[in-house]
Amino acid sequence: MNQVPRQPRRVVADKITMAHGGGGKAMRDLIEDVFTSVFCPPGMEDQARLMDAAITVPGARLAFTTDSFVVSPMEFPGGDIGKIAVCGTVNDLAVGGAVPLWLSAAFIIEEGVDIAMLRRIAASMQKAAKEAGVSIVTGDTKVVGKGSGDGVFITTSGVGVIAPDRNLLAETVQPGDVAIVNGVLGDHGAAILAARGDMALSTEIPSDCQPLNQLMEAVLAAAPDIRVARDATRGGLASALNEIADAAEVGIEIGEDLLPLRTEVKGVCEILGLDPLYLANEGTLVVFVPEDQADAALTAMHSCGAGRAAVIIGKATKQHPRTVVMKTVFGGLRIVDMLVGEQLPRIC
Repeated sequence: MNQVPRQPRRVVADKITMAHGGGGKAMRDLIEDVFTSVFCPPGMEDQARLMDAAITVPGARLAFTTDSFVVSPMEFPGGDIGKIAVCGTVNDLAVGGAVPLWLSAAFIIEEGVDIAMLRRIAASMQKAAKEAGVSIVTGDTKVVGKGSGDGVFITTSGVGVIAPDRNLLAETVQPGDVAIVNGVLGDHGAAILAARGDMALSTEIPSDCQPLNQLMEAVLAAAPDIRVARDATRGGLASALNEIADAAEVGIEIGEDLLPLRTEVKGVCEILGLDPLYLANEGTLVVFVPEDQADAALTAMHSCGAGRAAVIIGKATKQHPRTVVMKTVFGGLRIVDMLVGEQLPRIC
């Protein structure tokens, strides 16, 4: 007897209602139509059952990370909350030397959200996941009443595998090691400011949101003694450098004239009294490598789309341990401290 294929479920509403979180038909329609039809997870069980050859390599370690995303607005030039959720989790794994493999995605959705926007977010997530070479394999949805949330919040978790010979730790940075960033700074923070209508800009500044795992693999191959990598997200480059200086008990010196900044971003910061060193990035990292491997690391970065604007910005030093210092364009020295307070909320 021939089995009739089950027809795919479809959402008939235009906006999210409380029924879409009630566990019944409306919820099932939402999950299958908007999410699983796009992510194509392996089955519809309450957990993903996974295996990869990388896990079986003797000495390999699993890497696991989780993060929540509440960016406002949810869509902006260069990305949206879905793209950030995927890229942010992939990058947290990648900067630790892991090869990202699988992601989960949990959604808290406010009643009244346009389902069309949910479709755009899901499509954006799948596109970013495909670019990064990872799979979204499981997830969850919850609906809260109107006024109890703010659009869509997303929590993503990621699992990757660290090869036996990789051990990237901030504490391994040594005096003389060179600091390299893969691209311009502050684009994401400026893009969010512009998207909120805080600035009437004649030039659109897109977010730098992008996955960095392929870039990291290129750097690891070219500079096998790489010490550490950090993505400069909330708190910007300044906070990432301070964390490294503190862990390694070294000083870090950077040059103001070496920092890659767009003229538009500089202008936004000057008008609003912001420091671009503290602006968030969603596709920018800093790596420390031995001086004799710096050129190889730069060449590897330049060969990747995410690293074409890579430059050396400074080095680690024995002087002023646990302190980041910037040589200004006027020849003076300025301490670059950890971010105090919140320069820009709801940034990711």
